[in-house]
Amino acid sequence: MKRLAGLFTFLFIFSSPFSAWSYTEEPVTNGGAIAGTVILDGKKPPALAFSIIANPDTAFCGRISTGTGWRVVDEFQLSPEGGLKNTIVFLEGITKGKPFPEKANKPSKVTVEDCVFQPWVMAVRDQQPLHIVNMDPIIHDVVAYETAPFGNKVMLHRPLRLNPHHPKDLLKDHQHNPGEAMIDNVKFSQGRRIFYLECGFHPYMQSWGMAIDNPYYAITDEHGNFTLPDVPEGVYKLIAWHPGMGGFLEMKVVVLEGDTLKTKMVFTNPKDRRMAHSTMKPNYRFGTAVLEKEGNTVDIQVTHEEQHH
Repeated sequence: MKRLAGLFTFLFIFSSPFSAWSYTEEPVTNGGAIAGTVILDGKKPPALAFSIIANPDTAFCGRISTGTGWRVVDEFQLSPEGGLKNTIVFLEGITKGKPFPEKANKPSKVTVEDCVFQPWVMAVRDQQPLHIVNMDPIIHDVVAYETAPFGNKVMLHRPLRLNPHHPKDLLKDHQHNPGEAMIDNVKFSQGRRIFYLECGFHPYMQSWGMAIDNPYYAITDEHGNFTLPDVPEGVYKLIAWHPGMGGFLEMKVVVLEGDTLKTKMVFTNPKDRRMAHSTMKPNYRFGTAVLEKEGNTVDIQVTHEEQHH
């Protein structure tokens, strides 16, 4: 049996919506499911543009660029119907149910390749090991901030060293060999649940994570769809979060045994978001002069126009 949940009035929450719950893993015998779509209402926000020559490793990191001195970071990936990819959807207020997936009990892995952090969005558990692997033959500077409306805090700040066996001529011999993993732990404090990874050398390198305290979560696909199966019968809060938005969406859901609740969550276009980085202007500092190396002009090999998440 399938039901369509009526549209709720969605609430933007600028403080953490999480409550302190202890969670018990046990078999689910009276389960239902939630299946839905996250939509971005309105015009897609513009991508962020970063000047690549304002940062080091211009020629190497410029492989993903416009070819005119800009690195474009597109946070919002939408389907033709407005479905929003890379949204974390999760339940709050559930104290027992199915076990955590196996990956939640292993280190969370982040890789760096062509000056891009992957994945862009991840769900983590507090105190979960974090392994960051550098696939680039250049050094990166990893800074992780735990964020909250009442202030951000540095969680870790460490250099991400390269593999010393990379070719010396990085431009002619473009290879990706894994360096030694930087190993740390995700450690949240003062009720914070969101963290943000950035490279101190290359600010267009970004990755986001959010702490979950139960296994009922999903990250939306390219159509904005998600499914939460094996949910014990009950009343819960369903919450959605996307890094490009200014807060959370929250709605009340009722899950019945043997039932699939179908729903839709709608974000409003964030019109006031970081517009300073949104428009590319002629980059007068970009040209052959900044790319000269030992008397030879470096030819930037552009492989992508934009950095998509």
